[in-house]
Amino acid sequence: MDERLTTAEKLNEDSFEKSIRPESLDEYIGQTEVKENLSIFIKAAKMRKEPLDHVLLYGPPGLGKTTLSYIIANELGSNIKTTSGPSIEKSGDLAAVLSSLEPGDVLFIDEIHRIPRFIEEILYSAMEDFTLDIIVGSDSNSRNIRIDLPPFTLVGATTRAGDLTGPLRDRFGIINKLNYYTEEELMMIAKRTSKVLDVNIDEDAAYELARRSRGTPRIANRLFKRVRDFALVMGNGNIDLEITKLALDRLKVDSLGLDNTDYNLLKSIIEKFNGGPVGIEAIASSIGEEQTTIEDVYEPYLLQTGLLKRTSRGRMVTKKAYEHLGIPYPEK
Repeated sequence: MDERLTTAEKLNEDSFEKSIRPESLDEYIGQTEVKENLSIFIKAAKMRKEPLDHVLLYGPPGLGKTTLSYIIANELGSNIKTTSGPSIEKSGDLAAVLSSLEPGDVLFIDEIHRIPRFIEEILYSAMEDFTLDIIVGSDSNSRNIRIDLPPFTLVGATTRAGDLTGPLRDRFGIINKLNYYTEEELMMIAKRTSKVLDVNIDEDAAYELARRSRGTPRIANRLFKRVRDFALVMGNGNIDLEITKLALDRLKVDSLGLDNTDYNLLKSIIEKFNGGPVGIEAIASSIGEEQTTIEDVYEPYLLQTGLLKRTSRGRMVTKKAYEHLGIPYPEK
């Protein structure tokens, strides 16, 4: 696909996300325990007039890590600066971001597990002592310069907490795992999105949308946009159950929220590897997907719903998956 089209599509998606993004913990739906704890930590930090401890948010994509980082900044009354692990390629990139911070700022680093290890070490002193140690010059003329940084809060987000090094993980004072959302919570999110966008949605339509959203708000909102299009063109603009089912069926999103890639993945294991066990590398090759995409995007939900299981020898498709796909289960 043309890179410009991909970029335009992402910008459009980002713009939509921002337009419906809650701005306070009270508005944020779901992750109740995480919200309640963060509220206490933020209030305590403000009462002490100190920066909030560094925060690590981890879990599958689309659960609200970026949204929470913006809310943390809003609740602190601070500015937020954002960057991502892949965009920090050399020590100067990180130094430029850190040296631009003002007292009390929140620095959000998405995909923090992808920061190169040699750059990660610069973060250690920045997080612990609010200092920046950089080496200038080369060979015999090199020297170390220490720059004092203003107190700030680092919020790191990752889908792969296991890829973080121990020293980096240990420097986060607040570590929260975000879990998949319940259907009731996703219904509330769909209704909130409908109010923000001024589109009517029936109760049973909101439930249908919620149960096909893979426990993920980002997917719920993305499907809401598409269902809204069908309602506008093929209906009267209101989102009812009939138009919702029609739209989601046309989008090939089934009753459990599985799409074509999920089907390909499960059927590949069944048809090419006798249901498993099989290694993730073989699965990725058989369906033409990146291994990391399978591990981060597709596999967590399939494991959560009991359609897939991990063993010491590899991935296996469960009896429930055979039944859902309508394939006879081989009695082994």
